Amino acid sequence: MAIIDSAYQYYLSTYGNCTVSRYDSHKKSELRAVYNNIVKTNKDSPLYKIKNTSEAQKFAIDIKERAHSIQNVAASLTGDGGDIEQAFNQRVAQSSDEDSVMAEYIGQDNYADKSLKFHIEVRQLASSQVNLGHFMKPDRSDIAPGTYGFDLTTAFNSYEFQYNVGGSDTNRNVQEKIMRLINSATVGLQADIVENKDGYTALRIESRQTGLDEDERCIFEIMPSPNTNSMRAIDKLGIDHMERNASNSSFLLNGNEHSSFSNTFTINNDFELTLKKPSPAGKAAQIGFKADGDAIADNIQLLVNVYNNFIQLGQNHTEFRQSNRLLNDISGVAKQYTDSLSSMGIDLQEDGSLAIDRGELTQSVSAPDARTHFITLNNFRDSLSDKATHASIDPMNYVNKIVVAYKNPAGNNFVTPYITSIYSGMMMDRYC
Repeated sequence: MAIIDSAYQYYLSTYGNCTVSRYDSHKKSELRAVYNNIVKTNKDSPLYKIKNTSEAQKFAIDIKERAHSIQNVAASLTGDGGDIEQAFNQRVAQSSDEDSVMAEYIGQDNYADKSLKFHIEVRQLASSQVNLGHFMKPDRSDIAPGTYGFDLTTAFNSYEFQYNVGGSDTNRNVQEKIMRLINSATVGLQADIVENKDGYTALRIESRQTGLDEDERCIFEIMPSPNTNSMRAIDKLGIDHMERNASNSSFLLNGNEHSSFSNTFTINNDFELTLKKPSPAGKAAQIGFKADGDAIADNIQLLVNVYNNFIQLGQNHTEFRQSNRLLNDISGVAKQYTDSLSSMGIDLQEDGSLAIDRGELTQSVSAPDARTHFITLNNFRDSLSDKATHASIDPMNYVNKIVVAYKNPAGNNFVTPYITSIYSGMMMDRYC
């Protein structure tokens, strides 16, 4: 179970806070096509084992998620009839002060009035609740051996946690046990161990939620189980101490005061704003639309960014021989269109990544022969999306593995549930 837990923990800590895109919803026919592709890949795949290393788990998860990012960006750049040129009619929001507030246009009207604008002044960010325990000498044993418990209460649920302290457990061991308990419980909290300048350690527990309703005192509360030993343990650990309570964001929208539970919210279902820090005194940020040339360059930059992220992933995992295959598959897409992309200011680098000259790009998509460039971008987007789909269906294709048995080359093979479960359950053989 610990093997699966480590994979889930990496997924939650790395991708758990990612926002859901409207391109994450699919028709039944699209889901059926994904299922059929999985079955086909499953039938043709040999039976294999994968070494139980955390790096292999992370690599597979990263492949899946970055392939998903490519698919979403490709979908966002697909207009009616699959033409990327129509997708560039999409409005792109901009903020005059991105250090204080970032803006994204999420509306459905691609022909919204370009002159639309408003002002926002950030006064205070929404914050989470933080409980900070007592700093303890990590190599001492201040909690006697035994079984202890504590209750964690939120606005909607109550949870009971129990932990054991062995004879050889130090303060640091006990803190780590409680940290793992909270993090694996998926109750909306993140626990970490922090260290002060003297080398003493404490448990820090932070809520993922920010902001409080008017009738709420706090987001969560920790209380010891009603027995003397548990009360003494919590008194030693101090994790019931609230270091900072949650608070709502505060901002002026066109001069009118507003607040929000979160630092990310929508305005009229058209603009998604993310508050970053308080605005300079008296200086509101202006939110509006970018000019057409800049909007097109930004959209192409999105496509190049997700491509480069995939290239970077292969370069970061050179311990896997199969990562070279990942690099070759993805960089091969760009190599197909090297000359055509270069003619519009998108150049292939030695490491396989792409770099954009925004000035040349903006000029090329505004020139009389812009249609030729849009055809190239169409083809590049589609080829990249196809590669991402293959990687998403079988991310384990790029992880080192030991083949146990090949399928019958004559065909008539059956689906092997083990193959699909290797990724979905991260069932990695620790002894292979």
